[in-house]
Amino acid sequence: MLQHDKPHAVVIGSGFGGLASAIRLGARGYRVTVLDKLDKPGGRAYVHQQDGFTFDAGPTVITAPFLLEDLWSLCGKKMQDHVDMRPVTPFYRIRFDDGEVFDYTGDPASMREQVARFSPEDVEGYERFVRSSEDIFKVGFEQLAHVPFGSWTSMARIVPDMIKLESYRTVYGLVSKHVKNENIRQVLSFHPLLVGGNPFSTTSIYTLIAFLERKWGVHFPIGGTGAVVRGLVDLIEGQGNRVVCNQEVRKILVENRKAVGVELSTGERIAADVVVSNADSAWTYRYLIDPEHRPTWSDAKIESRRYSMSLFVWYFGTKRKYPDVAHHTILLGPRYKGLLDDIFDRHVLADDFSLYLHRPTATDPALAPEGCDAFYVLSPVPNLSSGTDWEVEKERYRRSVEDYLSSSVLPGLADEVVTSRLLTPQIFQDRLASFRGAAFGMEPTLRQSAYFRPHNKSEDIERLYIVGAGTHPGAGMPGVLSSARVLDTVVPDAESLR
Repeated sequence: MLQHDKPHAVVIGSGFGGLASAIRLGARGYRVTVLDKLDKPGGRAYVHQQDGFTFDAGPTVITAPFLLEDLWSLCGKKMQDHVDMRPVTPFYRIRFDDGEVFDYTGDPASMREQVARFSPEDVEGYERFVRSSEDIFKVGFEQLAHVPFGSWTSMARIVPDMIKLESYRTVYGLVSKHVKNENIRQVLSFHPLLVGGNPFSTTSIYTLIAFLERKWGVHFPIGGTGAVVRGLVDLIEGQGNRVVCNQEVRKILVENRKAVGVELSTGERIAADVVVSNADSAWTYRYLIDPEHRPTWSDAKIESRRYSMSLFVWYFGTKRKYPDVAHHTILLGPRYKGLLDDIFDRHVLADDFSLYLHRPTATDPALAPEGCDAFYVLSPVPNLSSGTDWEVEKERYRRSVEDYLSSSVLPGLADEVVTSRLLTPQIFQDRLASFRGAAFGMEPTLRQSAYFRPHNKSEDIERLYIVGAGTHPGAGMPGVLSSARVLDTVVPDAESLR
């Protein structure tokens, strides 16, 4: 059958959610066009090439790789023939402000030893936490991550399980039930920050991440995360479909409560039988759809939601190597709860910080010139609700981060940097269309999860679907890829639209 005889699906945004959606729709018989306003695909997984260094702009931790393998399988291929995925260990090297280090791995014996070094009396509690994380994983991920939650009854059915699993507790609250040592509590509770959540307010369902990592490991592809993006684009093009860049969608067109296409910033209109938005869900409703078409997501409701923190990211390359630095390092600052209160509740840019340091050249030296290292360092910061003028603050903040790294894990850093670039909350909003510059969409609190997040199938507009961090099941690569998997359930078969 000719491509033009197939129903047309337009996907807005070429992040992981958009690319995965395009592959799944293509496998189900749709003709698919992916549109992205940037000059290259990837969305938040954009790749910067600068002075011989390769910097992955966004996600750097790949877990649950089977979700990617599924996409290659849908196209009759094997991911390992196209992407060289390497396990990373330790998963994270966690450094406390006093210089003590905890190597977080997937090895049960090693983890028991690490816990015992800090608090022998907490080893048994740690084991209980792991069992709890596994129980939550079996329900929250295996059973519910691909469920659409389009009705309140679908939510009501899982309430007994959620109560049994203590989802009313926060992540930090559940961890604290099992272990007493504050350092170990921080080690076991930081994971929500990887998906935009505050450990002190995010539902304990997110402790499933701990078991998810143990089950499948933490991985990094040779060539960087961009190698996965390129592989996904190749799959889409191999299906006879297209990824078109430098095409900004200005409006989703709606007629008779049905999405019928999109309008570009140039004024061009592209007709579609199905529209999928991989743009931030709040941004999609607030700026791409006229208010009269979205009574469920009024301006007032969008404004009233709680949004995740943002990120300050400094990408830099050094003219020397730092071989003692792990691939993933988490540097915890002097405050834990106080800092998170500043970021999430008070919306204050604090003088102190906790950092995630990514050294991809630990796994793939080719991402930097010979004898050099590539890095990015990420600091969780308030979203734009803070009122921070990042044009004024960005260099001061970068220097503070540089000074901290110089005094801790990267001695002499200021004299070694040979290339540099920044990503601020303002750029998250202006370049990446993130509402309030929130890096992960709506904050994953209990009241903003599952049925209470923007639905994968639009509540008000037929043939409009939402994927990515701002919808169910949430942020993080497994969540985003699972949101595309939900489309298999809610998008009609292409045959029915012919």
